[in-house]
Amino acid sequence: MLHALTIVFAATEGDEPSKTLFYILGGTLAVFAVLISALGISRIGTFPSSTGQARGVIGLAGLLVVAAMAAAIITS
Repeated sequence: MLHALTIVFAATEGDEPSKTLFYILGGTLAVFAVLISALGISRIGTFPSSTGQARGVIGLAGLLVVAAMAAAIITS
């Protein structure tokens, strides 16, 4: 009985949490950064075209950064 409990404990002790959530959110953040950079370069001086659009881009970027950081902490 003790031997069986030791095997179960040893098997669960080494398991690491899945990092899939962090990879998805980090990849999404990277793709977002590339897309915003491409838009900014292709529309110099006109992107973002309004204050509301600028706030939306900043808010989305902040949300993605916080989500990726939270996923990194949760899956560590």
